[in-house]
Amino acid sequence: MTAASGELNENLAQVRGRIALAAARVGRRSEEIKLVAVSKTHSAKKIQQLYEAGVRHFGENRVQERESKLAALAGVTATWHMIGHLQKNKTARAVQLFESVDSVDSLVLAEKLNRARDELNLTPEDGVPHRLRVLIEIKLDPEPAKSGIDGESLPRLVQAIMRLPHLHLCGLMGVPPYFDDPEQARPYFRRLRELRDEVCQQMGYEMLPVLSIGMSHDMEVAIEEGATEVRVGTALFGEREKG
Repeated sequence: MTAASGELNENLAQVRGRIALAAARVGRRSEEIKLVAVSKTHSAKKIQQLYEAGVRHFGENRVQERESKLAALAGVTATWHMIGHLQKNKTARAVQLFESVDSVDSLVLAEKLNRARDELNLTPEDGVPHRLRVLIEIKLDPEPAKSGIDGESLPRLVQAIMRLPHLHLCGLMGVPPYFDDPEQARPYFRRLRELRDEVCQQMGYEMLPVLSIGMSHDMEVAIEEGATEVRVGTALFGEREKG
């Protein structure tokens, strides 16, 4: 084991420990919380090392970066999540590169993903679900540059996506403003959970099970507020690589 891989393994053990402690505080099991390793800007070598250590979900922010790592990660049979803002002209490439798009923020984008998935003409023999897993991104950060829809628009978008035959809507994703004190993010995480519960109650749909909230600095608070997936980059990989 190299020093670098040893450090990654240690980071992974620490992150898993944090998840387990946070889950235990609110009577949950750590197995309920999926760890998505945010691998943007990090090398294929580091991704491979975390995969060998047992990580099975990775998140990328850009289609181009996922494409750039394809050859080097040909043997990694992980689940890939698109967690960044997806440009509508890249949907055809995205549905071939990702098993989940966690950042759907408009009906137009959802319809383009549905059409692109349909055009793949998947069959059971392909071993790939014909429906693409998606999450709706809710805008928790008021900054104009941040992505996501407002809570008032959620019921309408949920209803529309449920009608798209090639998408499988599983839940919500959100990114609160950054706070030095993670406790300040708690109301944002709580509101996302409440929005999910409200839309399911109002519309008679089964519970959308996934809440993708929480990152390296605030994952404990997110778990206490109901996160089922945490997106962790720095705490696993270290600081982002340059260039």
